[in-house]
Amino acid sequence: MNRPTIADIARRAGVSKGAVSYALNGQPGVSEATRARIRAIAEEIGWRPNRAALALNGARADAIGLALCRPARILGVEPFFMELISGIEAELAARSNALMLQVVTDHEAEIALYRRWWGEGRIDGAIMVDLHLDDPRVPVLEELGMPVVVIGHPSEAGSLLPVWSDDGAAVRETVEYLVALGHRRIARVAGLPRLVHTTIRDRAFTEVCRELGVTEHAIVHTDYTGEDGARATRRLLSSPRRPTAIVYDNDITAVAGLSVAQEMCLSVPADLSIVAWDDSPLSQVVRPALTALTRDIPAYGAHAARRLLALVAGEEVSGFKDVAARLVPRGSTGRPPADG
Repeated sequence: MNRPTIADIARRAGVSKGAVSYALNGQPGVSEATRARIRAIAEEIGWRPNRAALALNGARADAIGLALCRPARILGVEPFFMELISGIEAELAARSNALMLQVVTDHEAEIALYRRWWGEGRIDGAIMVDLHLDDPRVPVLEELGMPVVVIGHPSEAGSLLPVWSDDGAAVRETVEYLVALGHRRIARVAGLPRLVHTTIRDRAFTEVCRELGVTEHAIVHTDYTGEDGARATRRLLSSPRRPTAIVYDNDITAVAGLSVAQEMCLSVPADLSIVAWDDSPLSQVVRPALTALTRDIPAYGAHAARRLLALVAGEEVSGFKDVAARLVPRGSTGRPPADG
């Protein structure tokens, strides 16, 4: 079935297409009775304005775009993005704006999507996530001139507006806590290596370990899935000098690591301490409950949405540094074993 058009409304109302245009756009040229009749017909047949045509007139779409370059199966189980989106949605709904969300396979597809959305007037701006080193999306979005907020560190955001938190400070707090418990063999099961926040966390982890005399430290990168997290944990725990503490980059890999430790007959925290990044109900329902780095993720999304809407409105807006994640100790961390 074809989408209803102005011509369909004109035919039903027995008026010209010009009269319909005047009525629907609030312009003079038709009587109030005719205007009301035309609008009633438009509502009845489900007519909606053509976004491409509105774009030519400079009208706003009242929508922002968000493309996620992650496997859809991960989005279904990882709480972070669902909480982030809830914060974005809450802020947009309060301003009568919508969220255009699409999962893409790679950056090339994401760039093509933004070009299409922006060119057709479907969105007023976009929120970009998962900032990479030398990210190819940044120069393209700068060239488009589209309002964009990047959830990522300003060092790689170019001229795009950044919203970020101090990941390095959170890593430092975690390692200092583990060292205070007596740990000297600490590993980090990290995310994708080309992500800017992964690089920042890796660097901070290596630096603080060296400063505090933790000579036995290791980093293993994963794709954030439970399967990859479990594989990395097995590799670490099968080494001759296995770590006594592991810090994971998300809650999914941390829960997988807990399962592997139990599978290998290791007690948590007596034999192995575990810390998860991003606190969630998942971290708290397992036993023992996971020590975690917690932050208000919905508020993080709201900060980004609020600044993007201000950009769209033509306001002067600066980047925003959110508070760093803070450590919440629970049952999964303790003193290392006597030989650790």
